Amino acid sequence: MTMFFNSLRLAMRSTLANKMRSFLTMLGIIIGVMSVIILVSIAQSTTSSITNAISSMGSDLLTVSVTDEDITLDLDDFMTLADYDGIAGVAPYLTVSSTARSGSTYTSVSAVGVTGDYMEIAGSDLESGRGIVASDLEWRTYTAVIGSGVAGDLFESYDVIGKTFKMSGHTFTVVGLLSESGSSNDSQILIPLTTAQRIADSTAITSAYVQATSTNTVDIAQAQAEYQMLLLTRDEDSYDVYNMSELLDTLDDVMSTLSLMLGGIAAISLLVGGIGIMNIMLVSVAERTREIGIRKAIGARRSHIMMQFLIEACVLSILGGLIGLGLSALGLQIFGMIADMTIAIEWRAAIIALLFCVVIGVAFGSYPAAKASKMTPIEALQRN
Repeated sequence: MTMFFNSLRLAMRSTLANKMRSFLTMLGIIIGVMSVIILVSIAQSTTSSITNAISSMGSDLLTVSVTDEDITLDLDDFMTLADYDGIAGVAPYLTVSSTARSGSTYTSVSAVGVTGDYMEIAGSDLESGRGIVASDLEWRTYTAVIGSGVAGDLFESYDVIGKTFKMSGHTFTVVGLLSESGSSNDSQILIPLTTAQRIADSTAITSAYVQATSTNTVDIAQAQAEYQMLLLTRDEDSYDVYNMSELLDTLDDVMSTLSLMLGGIAAISLLVGGIGIMNIMLVSVAERTREIGIRKAIGARRSHIMMQFLIEACVLSILGGLIGLGLSALGLQIFGMIADMTIAIEWRAAIIALLFCVVIGVAFGSYPAAKASKMTPIEALQRN
């Protein structure tokens, strides 16, 4: 144990004696650790945000989508789903990508044409004002319920009831403000479905939310929705009916794969950093042959020399990992401020990255350490 601490002390002294060289050696490790932690943390935080948004809709919700462009369904077609006893409500919707403008301020939005039941079924809450009502659909009014993100972008205020903005060549009046959810819903604008159809110049609808009568009847409601969609489309491959648990499972699988892929790509830079450590340790061995010869001449064993250089390689790798961890935390805070979202460090990725640094230190420091330990006293002293 005493030998270990002596080797550690010598390794720290050697590292601090050549600060710039040590920093440049650690740079590959620092960048690698930052890449792994930042990419995986962003992916996990995004997944959590989307998952919370889907979960908030409720476990009794189904999503029905037409996937065949040749099949056209309208509002009345989707509303036939409400005739089944396992289905409590149906909310068809039509999404139109557009740009909203207020004065000289522009922002890209998703304008969603909805019915009066949409907000209740989809689980959207109002912060102030009112939602879309039946008279809005009947008269095709240019009224809108906007998300908190849109309110901030267009008006820099949440006091938006009665204010107007332009979208798709029409002037809309804000009648409601959605509660902040921290998801993509904050960037939505809800407008009457009939108004959205007028803007899109089409009555075709491809999506709807379907609410089961209870969480216990979700499977029944899904079977009934699939049966009715088969009757409407005559093609079982032209539509999809998902419940929220299926969506969450699919999302988890996709994002887990994405996180693994991003982490794997970022880990390549850690290997590059390991090569840098091996290179500098070989240089260090060449520079310190006299020191190696003197230590061996006064009784240092091969294991002592090997431990000294191996610990030095591990110190460089671990210090680089710790610096990368600190910079990752700072980078995530800055990114969160720019993206206006909360991103927490994915500690599992951080711990794995730091453990990988230890492995890199051992793996890439072993060859230089072994080379140094094999020198004989005479050979080491003659080289210098």
